[in-house]
Amino acid sequence: MTVATRPSVPQYSPARQRGPIDGPLILLEFNELSPALMDTFIDQGYLPNFKRLRAASQVFTTVAEEVAPNLDPWIQWVTVHSGLSFDEHGIFHLGDGHKLAVKSLWDLIAAEGKTVWVCGSMNIKYDTPLRGAVVPDPWTVGVSPYPAELEPYYLFVQRNVQEYTNDRVPLAKGDYVRFMKFMVTHGLSARTVRSIIAQLLSERRTGKGKWKRATILDKLQRDVFLSYFRKLQPAFSTFFLNSTAHFQHAHWRNMDPEPFKIKPTDADQAEYQHAVRYGYEEMDRIVGDILAAAPTNAVIVMATALSQQPCLIYEDIGGKTFYRARTFEPLIEFAGITGCQKVEPVMSEEFHLRFANERDAADAAERLSVLRIEGRPAMQVERRDTNVFSGCIIYSQLEHDAVLEGGSNGKSTPFFRLFYQVESLKSGMHHPDGILWIQIPGARPNVAREKVSLRDVPPTILSMFGIEKPPYMTGEVLPVGAPAWRT
Repeated sequence: MTVATRPSVPQYSPARQRGPIDGPLILLEFNELSPALMDTFIDQGYLPNFKRLRAASQVFTTVAEEVAPNLDPWIQWVTVHSGLSFDEHGIFHLGDGHKLAVKSLWDLIAAEGKTVWVCGSMNIKYDTPLRGAVVPDPWTVGVSPYPAELEPYYLFVQRNVQEYTNDRVPLAKGDYVRFMKFMVTHGLSARTVRSIIAQLLSERRTGKGKWKRATILDKLQRDVFLSYFRKLQPAFSTFFLNSTAHFQHAHWRNMDPEPFKIKPTDADQAEYQHAVRYGYEEMDRIVGDILAAAPTNAVIVMATALSQQPCLIYEDIGGKTFYRARTFEPLIEFAGITGCQKVEPVMSEEFHLRFANERDAADAAERLSVLRIEGRPAMQVERRDTNVFSGCIIYSQLEHDAVLEGGSNGKSTPFFRLFYQVESLKSGMHHPDGILWIQIPGARPNVAREKVSLRDVPPTILSMFGIEKPPYMTGEVLPVGAPAWRT
């Protein structure tokens, strides 16, 4: 496999526009969809709505201008929203978006007196009071939904997403009641109810298919998005989905076993062979719903920030897996950590520990850093002030009797008493190329031959509102728009 290197991106000259668009702009943020897979599935006839959107759009391939370890969606989506490269915004971890030092797209657009609706965007910050509404991504920390009426929905989605690999979602009966009351009054559709019932009945009947629940959350997000879109009539809105990115990470091996040394079993293939395509097809239906609901003068922009490729770099060690804490209190007790005020899980194996003072945070970081498995460090540990960011950094297969050493007072314990292994091997990894389609009423569709920088996305969106990009945005305005806008 060829590992992507930092690419050289040609710079477009700014396209001057004579006036703003006369309808709303909807930014579809479909995380990590692959340009190559999109073309393949469209050509095979599986994605009629994506095909329709692409055919009416000005089509670009974006490039993230980063390589690992700086190639992650929680880094690149900050670039999409702020126009800053990673070197400029410095946001490295999921959950650190609230530390962004500049205004994001929605802040700049709202400052012009326009209503905005941010639905699920990743690793965000927003200014309050905001003219509109915000639902942060389910892994975020330090950012709340706005207005507060969105809390029951956000809590339900957050807990389900953060604990998707666990046997039990930490929600009380009252949380379910508040969520259902919210959904009934905020767009819950009959077809989403039918999908939920069909999914649960299928799981009970076959004992399989629980992984498809991620697309149920997508449907709930669609219902809420459309409800607030009708209510607020926003000039600018975002709509973020992640389920297919997860399917690609987990099941690229099943979609295309040929390049992998570790082949999936027949049982795995029976369950997951078409999991990736299933994700694209489910998102295709949602695209159809958005296109149907959007007014005829709406601008539709679809961006993926980055994409994926086969993950082959761990095949010689048996493939990459990861281990997640079953619950956090026993791990904290085993390590002898005191003073922890809050635990905030994020994506996969990672979590934040929050402390009231730097002394307790430093002590916790030290205690986590001495944990060992077979002589190897067990935990990633980073401390910033009163926050400790951590997660298990063992990615190879462990024996069932593996021992975690280095606990308080020299204690040891069976590793799997505190952690569990997520079942699937990682088989998709990040790639810097991304999709950018811009459908503008009256504009001639075309396909750009050269890749464009991800930093070009926010200046281009601002230009369609007649807003000049702020000095901190280093990207250019792409040459899009109806001929009447261009000089």
